[in-house]
Amino acid sequence: MNQRPEERPATDWLMFGLTLAVILIACVPIFGLGARAETTITGAYDALTQRFGWLYLWYGFGALVFLLWLAASRYGRVRLGGAGSTPEFRTPSWLAMMFCAGVGAGLLYWVVIEWGYYIDKPPYGFAPRSPEAIEWAASYGLFHWGPTGWAIQCLPGLAIAYAYYQRRVPYLRLSTGCSGLLPGGVTGIRGRAIDFLYMLSIIGGAGTSLGLSTPMISAVFADFAGLERSFAQDVAVVAACIAIFGTSAYLGIERGFKRMADAAMWVALLFLLFVLLAGPTLFIVKMATNSIGLVMQNFLRMNTWTDPVRNSGFVENWTVFYWAWWIAYGPFVGLFVTRISRGRRLRDIILGMLSFGTLGAGIFFLVLGNYSMHLDLAGLVDVTGLMKQAGEAEAIAAVIGSLPFSQLALLVFLLVAIVLLATTYDSASYTLASVSTRRLEAGHNPARWNRLFWACALGIVPVTLMFVEGGIKVVLSATIVVSLPLLAVGVLLAVSLMRMLRQDVGAAGAAPG
Repeated sequence: MNQRPEERPATDWLMFGLTLAVILIACVPIFGLGARAETTITGAYDALTQRFGWLYLWYGFGALVFLLWLAASRYGRVRLGGAGSTPEFRTPSWLAMMFCAGVGAGLLYWVVIEWGYYIDKPPYGFAPRSPEAIEWAASYGLFHWGPTGWAIQCLPGLAIAYAYYQRRVPYLRLSTGCSGLLPGGVTGIRGRAIDFLYMLSIIGGAGTSLGLSTPMISAVFADFAGLERSFAQDVAVVAACIAIFGTSAYLGIERGFKRMADAAMWVALLFLLFVLLAGPTLFIVKMATNSIGLVMQNFLRMNTWTDPVRNSGFVENWTVFYWAWWIAYGPFVGLFVTRISRGRRLRDIILGMLSFGTLGAGIFFLVLGNYSMHLDLAGLVDVTGLMKQAGEAEAIAAVIGSLPFSQLALLVFLLVAIVLLATTYDSASYTLASVSTRRLEAGHNPARWNRLFWACALGIVPVTLMFVEGGIKVVLSATIVVSLPLLAVGVLLAVSLMRMLRQDVGAAGAAPG
């Protein structure tokens, strides 16, 4: 009997065991130590952001400039898989999958409440809740989910995809992108070390998104069903999500992830249109226009502002955190983007992620974020008060529940959040399965049991956080800790990509293949 392509690759048991060990080693101490784990990790967060925050800013801005140059250069015409390769997925589906993998349900969490942190502790020394504070509060989310963040996520994908498709390196791993600088190859000690850092990034990057999204979904479901949120319900939500994305992981990209991503995009766009028309349309449109202009005028300053005089902590708590999150999140997004981008040009990937990613996230902030802010400013819902007293998840549920046809609005928001959470789990489990597979030729997928196992194993992260006081703060802080060594890996990825491009395309301007 002939096996299906996804069932042929053999499992790399060393990487499989190390990956599982990393998840357990990261979660068990947090579960067992509780407050001491929080103190240790958050202390490391404060120390690292104070000393190395400026490095994250330069890394993000440098990645953006490098990718824009690469897209405009002759190297941008290189087509993954060769000149005759055709894209495996239609462009709308490709963009939808790329967007869903890149943002996850974490976007829905932050888009509703991120402004609430800025309005009372604004940047640049403005008075809390002053007109300037309100305008910047509505704008900074666009920046944090804008081109710089997407550039940070895009860089690993380009390096991995080029080595995987053009150099035919048969390993879908983070070290594949550095293969141009690895004398011992992907399976050597240096390659293994890079892949070990990737495993850590799963905890920091995907773990952050999962840890934030789970209580939000539970709170929204409680409002929808008229129940009181409880620990048992939180665990039930995790179990339900595992069942959904476990099924998707088993079905594979074509029949699982692709269909979920397509559905999520259409439902999300219809939901945002409903919010725009049912909410304070004029306020949303005017504030959105103002925010776009404010970010465009100050984009360079926002990328390089370190707050050296006031040292208010805004940069460290937000911009540095976001760049660290993208750095930790980027490797597994890059692996997934590699898998779905055969037949695309390097330029297509760069412009697709930077433009469509920024546009997609921006629409959420401009519509749903400004709707939430209006509720607070108009005294209709005390969003910031709920954030402080009841928690962020309950505040999000209250915002969605304030919409007309509240039950329907809660249901639609719940469905979009679950699908986006499922796509996060799905893409993370797919890339974990890829890393723990010996050889993975282009067009093949990891074994189904492997994908399904990691889909379930990743559920350990949010369940662990439910047992810990300040669990969300712990995982946010952990993001910084695990992302620092990945700064060096990011530089290696860029250098390796350029070395491979110069060797293959040639200094004389040979036609890209």
